[in-house]
Amino acid sequence: MSDVLKPDLCVIGAGSGGLSVAAAAAAMGVPVVLVEKGEMGGDCLNYGCVPSKALIAAARTAQTVREAGRFGVEAVEPRVSMAEVRAHVRHVVAAVAPNDSEARYRAMGVQVIRASARFVSPRAVEAGGVRIEARRFVVATGSSPAAPAIPGLDQIRPLTNETIFDLDVLPARLAIVGAGPIGVELAQAFRRLGCEVTLLESGRALAQEDPELAAPALEALVREGVQVREGVSIARFEAHGAGARIVLAGPGGEGAEEFVDASHVLLATGRTANVHGLGLEQAGVEFDARGVKVSQSLRTSNRRVYAVGDAAASPSGEKLQFTHAANYHAGLVLRAALFRLPVRMRPERVPRVTYSDPEIAVAGLTEAQARKLTHKLHVYRWPFSENDRAQAERRTAGFVKVVVAPGGRVLGAGIVGAHAGELIAVWQLAIARGMKIGEIADVVLPYPTLAEVSRRVAISHYARSLGGPSLQSLLRFLRRFG
Repeated sequence: MSDVLKPDLCVIGAGSGGLSVAAAAAAMGVPVVLVEKGEMGGDCLNYGCVPSKALIAAARTAQTVREAGRFGVEAVEPRVSMAEVRAHVRHVVAAVAPNDSEARYRAMGVQVIRASARFVSPRAVEAGGVRIEARRFVVATGSSPAAPAIPGLDQIRPLTNETIFDLDVLPARLAIVGAGPIGVELAQAFRRLGCEVTLLESGRALAQEDPELAAPALEALVREGVQVREGVSIARFEAHGAGARIVLAGPGGEGAEEFVDASHVLLATGRTANVHGLGLEQAGVEFDARGVKVSQSLRTSNRRVYAVGDAAASPSGEKLQFTHAANYHAGLVLRAALFRLPVRMRPERVPRVTYSDPEIAVAGLTEAQARKLTHKLHVYRWPFSENDRAQAERRTAGFVKVVVAPGGRVLGAGIVGAHAGELIAVWQLAIARGMKIGEIADVVLPYPTLAEVSRRVAISHYARSLGGPSLQSLLRFLRRFG
């Protein structure tokens, strides 16, 4: 071990969180070493956010062709080339990749080491024949697809988000195990591309979402032909011809079993933090199956080491496995590690979106979460069907739902509908700034836009008082003056 580096900061992992930390620190002139054993850009660029949204865009285009008759345009069943869809996905990834490239980060002044990293002491990491003795370390190693402990899984070679985008032939029958956001998004996308899809879930589909918000999205899946099976238990997997057979446990034992045959099986059963093989024990960093244990400031049991993104196990148990959550963590760590400023994670500042059609977007507290704090709430809704732009585009499914404290402060908002992920921004801002719903009602928005649904639901906050006796008395009094 001939080389010893002594930077201010060593970042392990070049996914969204690690890249954000390295870029910001380098911009401030801080010496940074970035270690990555795999692809620059991590899961988001290569296997997650970017390729999945490219695939969803292709599927949405196919569905637009299929539904063109609503607009007086001849509708036809689209002919889909999965090889060309894959080429489109790869083109999008390639277009984004330079932003996360090794060359770009070297140009920023970041020293990049493409190798596995391992702690060898509480103050040192070894990677690629180099010893790194940094003042502070950031573990940003992300997560990987979790495989359920079900017999026979090794017999069927299942797909995950790391392999599904490599398909150049459309599956004849795709079975997806897990109906969280990833499972729902890909079920709808592959169905729209022309594949038979069965979605299997042991509990409730989109279980983390308000059932009221989840319902329109799941109804759309069923309407488009996805078979959604909730509350099922998988007994085992079996090889079956060129594909797989999924054996569902029946309530009456083995004789009551059901079978789901598929040409391909996709696992969408959650993710597990990438924490093994890092030598965390040598560094005195505590971790478990959820990830690296961190405080609310994202500091680990070793005061020199922080963890961000999917690798960090929040002390309150929230699973914020989103790219934007990793970026949020990065900002907190920079303030804490470089400037010694007190910071604290605030999970309510991290919105989430399920990119189904209609989309589901949530900011702040759900109604159920808010009612655990207080029953004195006001809940307001406004349907997309009352929005003129939604009517013009024939995208009227969905609504806005806002949870408000008695004094008018916005506690949470959920949107299910077209472009919900874009529309949630105003509510996320309101929650982050402690705004009252009246401030949203006062905003003048262009007509006709979908954004008006947010203003209309805010105005409805005042509707209950417009016909009240106090207001009527005031108007009668003012009439006396002409």
